[in-house]
Amino acid sequence: MAWYDEAVFYHIYPLGLLNAPKQNTYEAPVSRLPRLKPWIEHIKSLGFNALYIGPLFQSVGHGYETTDYYTVDSRLGTNADLKDLVSYAHEKGIRVILDGVFNHTGRDFFAFQDLLRNRENSPYKDWYCKVNFWNNNSYNDGFSYDNWGGYDLLVKLNQYNPAVKDYIADVIRFWVREFDIDGLRLDAADVLQFDFMKMLRWVANTVKPDFYLMGEVIHGEYHRWVNPEMLHAVTNYHLHKALFSGHNSHNYFEIAHTVKRLLDQRSGATNGLYNFVDNHDVERIYSKLTNKGHMLPVHVLLYTLPGISSVYYGSEYGIEGRKERGSDDSLRPALDLSSLRDNEMTNLIAKLGYIRNTHPELSYGTYRELFLTTGQYAFARTLDEKSTLITVNNSEQRAWVNIPDLGWSRYRGSLTGCEIQSENGRLNLELEPSSGEIWIRN
Repeated sequence: MAWYDEAVFYHIYPLGLLNAPKQNTYEAPVSRLPRLKPWIEHIKSLGFNALYIGPLFQSVGHGYETTDYYTVDSRLGTNADLKDLVSYAHEKGIRVILDGVFNHTGRDFFAFQDLLRNRENSPYKDWYCKVNFWNNNSYNDGFSYDNWGGYDLLVKLNQYNPAVKDYIADVIRFWVREFDIDGLRLDAADVLQFDFMKMLRWVANTVKPDFYLMGEVIHGEYHRWVNPEMLHAVTNYHLHKALFSGHNSHNYFEIAHTVKRLLDQRSGATNGLYNFVDNHDVERIYSKLTNKGHMLPVHVLLYTLPGISSVYYGSEYGIEGRKERGSDDSLRPALDLSSLRDNEMTNLIAKLGYIRNTHPELSYGTYRELFLTTGQYAFARTLDEKSTLITVNNSEQRAWVNIPDLGWSRYRGSLTGCEIQSENGRLNLELEPSSGEIWIRN
């Protein structure tokens, strides 16, 4: 068992949260990172024990077009600022993972700049994929190359090149040595070469005990990436989609079947999935839900279904965020913690964090479906004969579920404090509209 098996992640996009300029002029660093220390206190109070923060290294714009892997983005501060922030988080018992953007670099990266200057004579021409000096690109460089997502701004690295592998391995060793990070979220892991990720896992196993590798994977069968040779976990986009659409369409079959399919793919293993309801690339869950009352059952499921739980900064306050004119800016807002006020959502997140941290069956326990209709869903998480029962209702009406007793006669709702008692080996539960509850032994 490793620290990440019990992790409850808080996700920060620092360039947005700290209101950094949209474009980097590479001028003297402005120390914005120290302003995140109150946020460390905040997330600790809500029961989070891990922080995913990134991108953090020198780039020209949104952060994923890296220009220097050894220097913190000057819009955020200095290397010393990041070292101090990670140390502060560790003092509070919070692990820290960063973005590892290793599929591509920005055009200001030293290797690409050398390629621009020296073309065929550049010693770095094989650092990138499909460089063709008989073609052109959108920047009119007089040659073309592979990119990510159709954007020439993001130049695809040649992951088969031993020099590239050695360089990235040295970057990871530097980040651990300099900043004492606890893991990486691999950007665009779904297009990274498998052998390249095996190399990253080898480095991870050598740099620090329990160093965590989580990859951004959207489509496909996740067990292809999550295995002893590659990644510890992947972003669970399948469940992300099911959680909001299953509530909007009043269809818990979508969620339950998604969970079953993911578990079947991994022979029932309940780890290896990084669960979330929103992040820096997708619209806020509050904006996506037709019935805002579904924020409660959605988050109960987020914290109790198999996998690691993650909340994106600001969503614990129920803020909105939609993509506008193709821009992600509204998903990555600047926030002032001192002007935010606790509400029903922050109170719910705090309760769920406490429950998750005090009930290991929610991290390690087996999953058993107990009741399923379009509007109601019940399941159990069991570890060492200790079971926690979860019920949710997406209907605007009260509903009843009748399920088998899990071995105890009396139960208490962790969120409401309600008490129930089994009769003849069965539990007959009344569920409030748009509700969720976590039932434990009373």
